Amino acid sequence: MVRSLTHVEERSDLVVVGGGLSGVCCAVTAARKGINVLLVQDRPVLGGNASSEVRLWVLGATSHMGNNNRWAREGGVIDELLVENMWRNPEGNPILFDSILLETVKREPKITLLLNTAIYELDMDGGSIAGVRGYNSQNQTAYTLEAPLFVDASGDGILGFLAGAEFRMGAEARSEFNEGMAPENEEHTLLGHSLYFYSRDTGQPVKYVPPTFALQDITRIPRFRDIRVSDSGCRLWWLEYGGALDTVGQTEEIKWELWAVAYGVWNYIKNSGEFPDAENLTLEWMGTIPGKRESRRFIGDVILTQNDLVQQKGFPDAVSFGGWAIDLHPSDGVFSAKPGCTQYHAKGVYQIPFRSMYSRNVPNLLLTGRLISTTHIAFGSTRVMATCASNGQAVGMAAVLCTEDGVQPRDLLEPARLHRLQQDLLAAGQHIPGIAFQAENDLSRQTTVSASSELLLEELPSCGELAEERSYALLVPFQDGPSPALSLYGDVAHPMTLRAELWTSAHCGNTTPDVLVATLDVSVEAGDGVEIPLDFKAQLPAVAHYFVMVPVQPGVRLHLSTAQMPGVLTVSQKMNAAVAKSLVQTPPEGSGIDTFAFWLPERRPKARNLAAKFHRPLELYRPANVTNGLNRPWRSTNAWAPALDDNAPALTLCWEEPVEVQKVSITFDTDFDHPMESVLMTHPERIMPGCIRAFRVSTAEGVRLAEVTENHQTQWTLELPAAVTTSGLHIDVLEHGEAPPAIFNVSCF
Repeated sequence: MVRSLTHVEERSDLVVVGGGLSGVCCAVTAARKGINVLLVQDRPVLGGNASSEVRLWVLGATSHMGNNNRWAREGGVIDELLVENMWRNPEGNPILFDSILLETVKREPKITLLLNTAIYELDMDGGSIAGVRGYNSQNQTAYTLEAPLFVDASGDGILGFLAGAEFRMGAEARSEFNEGMAPENEEHTLLGHSLYFYSRDTGQPVKYVPPTFALQDITRIPRFRDIRVSDSGCRLWWLEYGGALDTVGQTEEIKWELWAVAYGVWNYIKNSGEFPDAENLTLEWMGTIPGKRESRRFIGDVILTQNDLVQQKGFPDAVSFGGWAIDLHPSDGVFSAKPGCTQYHAKGVYQIPFRSMYSRNVPNLLLTGRLISTTHIAFGSTRVMATCASNGQAVGMAAVLCTEDGVQPRDLLEPARLHRLQQDLLAAGQHIPGIAFQAENDLSRQTTVSASSELLLEELPSCGELAEERSYALLVPFQDGPSPALSLYGDVAHPMTLRAELWTSAHCGNTTPDVLVATLDVSVEAGDGVEIPLDFKAQLPAVAHYFVMVPVQPGVRLHLSTAQMPGVLTVSQKMNAAVAKSLVQTPPEGSGIDTFAFWLPERRPKARNLAAKFHRPLELYRPANVTNGLNRPWRSTNAWAPALDDNAPALTLCWEEPVEVQKVSITFDTDFDHPMESVLMTHPERIMPGCIRAFRVSTAEGVRLAEVTENHQTQWTLELPAAVTTSGLHIDVLEHGEAPPAIFNVSCF
């Protein structure tokens, strides 16, 4: 007797295929806005390459704090996940990150989650997708899933492939898009897969017998001398293979070769005699599925190119952003004699347009993750997970608008709908560089904002520590007009003339010093703690971050300060070897990449500012900043912060006439410069120093709306069961960390 499988039919507003970070952020965004979502994931956990099955850390535009993109961590749902992970899991345990993703999805009542379910077939209605079929091998159930809209977040693009959506694989010829980094001719050149392992010290000797399929000749790996006993997890990113093969159809073959490599590397560590420190180590975990980098890239109405990234092209339909380096790998991976990667950074972050996030020829198919419409070269940057997650939020919000208006994704390009899409994304915490939150229904824009006090930047007092002997700069926002005068402090070995420089950035919002504003030569006497007065007497052309720079000079050690201020950093000319090869990015001639120096801050707990005193206090933290629509430092601090001696900080918003308020949203300072790598790396704190941890929200009439005692998140939202009529809102800061408490935004609806 022939039996049939259990068959389940589901219909929803949106089907999202793929449960990596882009799919998760898409589904959560859409569900929170009120539409029903089916989230289909072919693995037992969520997260894709970020999950415990692969264990790659989540990164994006911050690039390990190794580029010039300051305050560039992605916002919205991915920010919420990373901040939550910092709170629960500063040790970087990948199992705990799994649980955060699962919890976030499961607590959304409008998401139906189907794990272990692989999509293998679909039905079309004309040129649109009508439904998909999937199978769950764990419960032996077949599913038919129907919706008017579909999102392909599957990584390899199973949905787009089956639907006949146009796609590309490999590298375009240089002439097609005038990309200097592209090969002369079109090539089947892909980034390969990687597979990692973890080791553990058992405290006693451990023998290791490798499997017969393990790589025996370690010299087949040209860089085998780079193997270190301390490396594990995604620090082994260069154990890569498959870029010269079909990274979809031959993925099992690629996995077996990577297993051979990984077990062979461990055998070399344990049994070669080169690593005596490995005697007590055991192999604790070996990846069972490889982390994939590149396969199909689908074609939208715009194809993002190298020049768009490097030139930081503005797009009217920008909905997301990127900022990782253009990071390309040799197709032979671990067996290549070439360096494991070439990374070339832009001078700042770049916008990603919505037109790259839907299929050109399948009208109801949205694209996210590494499937968006880019060239191979641009993909080298857009492919990283925090960027993919930000794109996921964008298409999730787009699906909401399509559902509400009964239209297709391309129809959202109509100006009014596009404005609504961008503003709804910004309201949900998304960052779109250069676009301010200006929602017409935000009542806070009609208020007069006042505060118990306002932080004036007068001094960054010396802590007695001395800077290293290299070039430093204080990165601080100035208004247009006369440049503020200030003093730095240093230990000076002998009388000298000290050179100082004032720089800014050519591109609005960048923090790469590529425009010299003024220079100054200062005569200083020998001594400890010598005051170095700097008055450039320059006319500043615009509101922006400026670099008060002191090039390295023998005999001078600048004083440092432990004081932390929102939107103010000290950077120095140095290199982060994880993402760069030198202090100055020097690309090949004709590559279309800019040459510039890296100016990087230190991570906490080592982070310090240059000790400084401003001759006139800087008014950087005005209460009105909380309604300017900019939710992070960008050209200025865009934050309110109270005076350091204010023991009862409070912010007040007043309307001329009473209004009805049902929803309040506050954006706090969770240090958008911190990358918050999700796994493997450890972090020194669970809550960011400037985050307000406890606060109270009341009406002007004294009605308490909420009191929060354990906040660590960036965005807090209160939705009341019924609107209250009030002439104002009062926010009391009850507890904060060691840095000044800061609020970037207050919105009322």
